[in-house]
Amino acid sequence: MSAPPSTLTDDVVASFAATPDERLRTILGRVVVHLHELVREVRPTTAEWEAAIGFLTAVGATCDDTRQEFILLSDVLGVSSLVETLNGAPEGTEGTVLGPFHMTASPPRELGDSIDDLGGGRRALVTGRVVDPAGRPVPGAVLDVWQCTEDGHYDVEEPGVQPAGNGRGLFRADDEGRFRFRTVVPAHYPIPTDGPVGALLGATGRHPFRPAHVHFLVSAPGFATLTTHLFVAGSPYLDQDAVFAVKGSLVVDFVEVDAPTEGLDRPHRHADVELVLVPAVPSAR
Repeated sequence: MSAPPSTLTDDVVASFAATPDERLRTILGRVVVHLHELVREVRPTTAEWEAAIGFLTAVGATCDDTRQEFILLSDVLGVSSLVETLNGAPEGTEGTVLGPFHMTASPPRELGDSIDDLGGGRRALVTGRVVDPAGRPVPGAVLDVWQCTEDGHYDVEEPGVQPAGNGRGLFRADDEGRFRFRTVVPAHYPIPTDGPVGALLGATGRHPFRPAHVHFLVSAPGFATLTTHLFVAGSPYLDQDAVFAVKGSLVVDFVEVDAPTEGLDRPHRHADVELVLVPAVPSAR
């Protein structure tokens, strides 16, 4: 005999009581409670629930080795940004979303190398320093960097057009925590709209655009890994990012420079940033 609606939620939560992992047991219980509350609130028809299951099935079917549609769904619902915000530390650089394009390994490169393998026209130099909250350098910090082209495309979106690894680089900061690399000024671009997430945006009248940015994933022993962006000041969509990831502290000027610098022998742009890592919190497990 099935449980009546008044006790169904309690019964499902109780079914997880023997879960050995306390954190997992807590999360599952709260997911059940909130999901059941949502269903009671909106009272979906059977057809609507089947459509929801079909949508999630389509999201999973769209994922492959170079595309993560579930991350994209998390992004456009603002969940990715919320998770990063809740896990951030006020004394460190603000974090933001990983995005769906960190699906392929960045090639190791030397400090000062270019991550632009296409010879783009809007050339740029990005420099900076990785430090701790007291301003002390974090020597040897590893920086995984990736971005789109000046036309707004990632390498995984244009196989056969862009060489694999274009717009990507894995760098190691020097003994002073400093890093530098050459690139192009990225463009604003639309997130992929040819899958179920794009259909969702279309059905709700939302645009798919993101402001121009460079991704950073920064790690070092003893520190929490930082996932963040460098947003290009003046880019369209800074105030209406499709994935709700823009934070004012991450918007950086790409200043025009006329003098030759780091192998850039014609006018180019220069962005300089400081990335603050916070000490890792020991796991409670």
